[in-house]
Amino acid sequence: MAQDRRAVLTAALAAAGLLALAPAIGFAQIALKSPKWSELTPQEREVLAPLAPEWESLDAQRKQKWRGIAQRYPQMKPDEQARVQEQMRPWAQLTPDERRKAREQYKSIAKLPPEQKSDVRQKWDEYQSLPPEKKRELATKPPSSGNKIPAPASTPPGAKPGTTSPR
Repeated sequence: MAQDRRAVLTAALAAAGLLALAPAIGFAQIALKSPKWSELTPQEREVLAPLAPEWESLDAQRKQKWRGIAQRYPQMKPDEQARVQEQMRPWAQLTPDERRKAREQYKSIAKLPPEQKSDVRQKWDEYQSLPPEKKRELATKPPSSGNKIPAPASTPPGAKPGTTSPR
């Protein structure tokens, strides 16, 4: 369960980084084209390769967001390109339910007061600087009471706030 929460937190923070790169979406619902993988340009396919296995299952809005990132990719600085690729791989490996939970977690973090956001960012930066073996060790331990992440704004019926269900 603690590992699931860490996975959701990791995914939420990865999503936050990717969402920061995505263009703003207007309030009006617009019918978006949902391109097939074969309709992407070779450059888009190269950038979005980690998403290839589930591309056809993504909704049109998600496809357009990812295409926008792929189209901006050549103009990104090398460190930004590396971050996109680094974050895309684990995101692509999440189940749809894990992605939904990560988005909810991201939304709940976005609603935090600035000082709490700063604390979350600091803890995330500290975690990111740990060696891989320490990250694995932490993933197997239950979180301490001082490291609680706020519960998502909306909790599925029957679920306790702040909990995640196993895969």
